Amino acid sequence: MDMDMHSRPIPTSAGALEKSSFFPRVYGWMGLGLLVSALAAYFLLSTPAALRFVFGSRVAFFGLILAELGLVFYLAARVMRMSPAAAKAAFLLYATLNGFTLASVFIVYTTTSIVSTFVVTAATFGAMSAYGLVTKRDLTGFGSFITMGLFGIIIASVVNIFLKNDMVYWITTYLGVLVFVGLTAYDTWKLKRMVEISGAGEAAANLAILGALTLYLDFVNLFLFLLQLIGNRRD
Repeated sequence: MDMDMHSRPIPTSAGALEKSSFFPRVYGWMGLGLLVSALAAYFLLSTPAALRFVFGSRVAFFGLILAELGLVFYLAARVMRMSPAAAKAAFLLYATLNGFTLASVFIVYTTTSIVSTFVVTAATFGAMSAYGLVTKRDLTGFGSFITMGLFGIIIASVVNIFLKNDMVYWITTYLGVLVFVGLTAYDTWKLKRMVEISGAGEAAANLAILGALTLYLDFVNLFLFLLQLIGNRRD
């Protein structure tokens, strides 16, 4: 539901911003977003009435999905024109809504496999983000290629809703892992490039939120695809 976020270029503004202060903010907000999502999922799972409301009604569940999609597209398009406080609030609200929908993985998969998959995701994400941060290569062409792959996965996944073909499912799952591994490196590299020409003050704060949102989406989608591959379903 969040995958097409990466097709949108992150806006920049004139000026300069210290990388030493920018990336800690990006990773800090991303980490906070993941924590908020985890707490939201825990709240839903530990509140039977709320759990029944969200997953017991198609209207409520798909309404939540639509609200989540609408918010992430709005945030991606408007974040650089929002006040820093509004941008942070919108990001945390999105993380909360996403946490409600992510609660479903605890229903489908065992807790042990979720934890082990999270560890694998964190290690993979960390390695690829570090590569994007330190590499001297120009990843522009690679980013275009990986974005085309993302669109291909989206189209194939939508078509397979109707086909229900197991081979298509597994192909898109494996490709999804590869795409989001690549996107993690590319998005980090893109943020690094933007740091050199982005403005200070309010623009820098909002850019950090947009960067956090981008990497948050990379992490969550990588986690979900890996969970489909190595996660153990409940009986």
